[in-house]
Amino acid sequence: MSHPLALLQTRHSAPSRQLGEPGPDAATLKTLLEAAIRVPDHGKLEPFRLIVLQGEAKQVFGERLATLSLRVNPDMTESKREKDRTRYDFAPLVVVVVARIDATSKVPVIEQQLSAGCVAYNLLLGAEALGFGAQWLTGWAAYQRDATAILGLKDNEQVIGFVHIGSTQIEVPDRERPQLDQVVSTWTP
Repeated sequence: MSHPLALLQTRHSAPSRQLGEPGPDAATLKTLLEAAIRVPDHGKLEPFRLIVLQGEAKQVFGERLATLSLRVNPDMTESKREKDRTRYDFAPLVVVVVARIDATSKVPVIEQQLSAGCVAYNLLLGAEALGFGAQWLTGWAAYQRDATAILGLKDNEQVIGFVHIGSTQIEVPDRERPQLDQVVSTWTP
């Protein structure tokens, strides 16, 4: 039996442009999403929602982003516009993780955002546990209101990330990780 923390100790992101078919089938996707939303949630606010982009929807979203990026930046090079247009074409599945912020709640906004962030991380872990590769990305489309409007986000919503999921097309090398003694200290009074 492998070590109980083996998944955490070996987890890494696969570049979205190196993800391809097959992606999760409908039943696997449902199971993955059900597992992903089991996150800490102070106040039981459910401060998140998910938008699934698959098939033609990914291409349409990319086309609309490319049109918007050209409108915002008319001097944009064709290569940058093409990158925006095809950004979501590679992985068979992109899950948009959205934070739904309740500003009237006693729960601080950051806790609501972190709860949604945990959903994105659970998607990464779950995808890897199922044998898929995944990458959590943001980019300008996560922060630009006209871009998030394409997805139908409301004023109290924000994109936490676009989680690209599919089968890795290359052997993904691990990157160097921080040494524990560089990031851990013990507080003493």
